[in-house]
Order: sequence, then structure tokens, then C-alpha cells
Amino acid sequence: MISTFPDISLSTDRLVLRPYDEDDIPSLVEMMNDDLIAAWTNVPQPYAEADALDFVTRTAPAEREQGRGLVLAVTEMLTQRLVGTVTLQHTDWRIRGTEAGYLTANWARGEGYACESALAVCRWLFREQGFERVELRTAADNTASQQVAQKIGCVSEGVLRSAGIVRTRPDGDPAGAWTDIRADLLVWSLLREDLDYPADPFGAGALRMA
Repeated sequence: MISTFPDISLSTDRLVLRPYDEDDIPSLVEMMNDDLIAAWTNVPQPYAEADALDFVTRTAPAEREQGRGLVLAVTEMLTQRLVGTVTLQHTDWRIRGTEAGYLTANWARGEGYACESALAVCRWLFREQGFERVELRTAADNTASQQVAQKIGCVSEGVLRSAGIVRTRPDGDPAGAWTDIRADLLVWSLLREDLDYPADPFGAGALRMA
């Protein structure tokens, strides 16, 4: 029997985390066609409406239904505008562990949305799903992603040498074609006991399920 995550929505003081739907496609296309997202992820570039449709209707639902993980759109509670994504992948139901990822739209950076949404998902995993470990992997040069890991309380576990692929443009040419290069990955982890503290700067302690 395959274990799967429930089809749920979560909310914090500022954000709603929910499954993607087809109404999100225009905002998703805009968000994914950002140079920083292109550099640090493996999403197609340029990211087309067909890519978004496939992701929303096939890839994301399959992750949950087949027990591999979970994909949640992150939206502002007041405006309902798409601000990012949180994903769970490579889930191991025997050890109750999974790998988390996050990204934020370029216009929404600097608001703490990645920290707030990632922490909300981790709290839900530990409190409601009985998980014991969440792992994150960040490219060695991706300092913004590393700051998120640190702020939500992750512990650095080491370096996986030449274990990832990132993208760059030759000679920094903003109009040049993307080129894949190998990169070291930093491994971070968060355990249930790492979140046993009273302070909650991101409002994720007010987690609510719909």
C-alpha cells in the first residue's frame, strides 16, 4: 500500500498554501521565467504555458497520488496573489523523512515568505504527519536559499561534492543561452526536536488546516 500526503491547504497569518489549479497558470509562467529561478532549478527555460499546464494538471498531482511528495502554491492571504512554491520530494515513508524545496517570485522577495511557508510545512509534517526528518539541499553559491534554511532552524550536515547542476549564462550575458555547470550541494536537516522552541517569528505557529 502506498502512503500519500492528504490533499490539504494550510494557512499562516499572511499566507495560504494550497494545491495549484489552472487559474494559477499565468502567474506560474511569470514566476518561473525569472533568472534566479532559472539559475537554481531545473525548470524548462523559457517556461511556457504548456509547461505550467503540465505541471499543474499532471506532475504536481502525481507527486502526491504516487506517494513521492507534495506541491503547494504559496499565496498571499489578503490578495490571493501567487508568491511562491513549497515542494516535498524523495519522501521515505519508512523513516518518515522527506526533502523540502522552496522558491519565491522575484517581486515578493525580501518579505520572509519562503521562511514562513517552509516553516509552516515543516511544523505540519512533524505535528500532524508524524515525520521525523526534513532535509534541504542548497547549491553552494545560493546564499539566499541557505539563509532560509538557517532562519527556520536547520542544521548544516555537510557538502555533497559536485552533486548538483546549476545554470549560468556565458560571460554573464543576460541575453545568452543558459549553460549547465556542476555544483556542490550543502545538506541541511530539521528534526522534530529542532522546532521545540517558543519563539515563532514567521507566524507559522498559528498554522491552520482547511
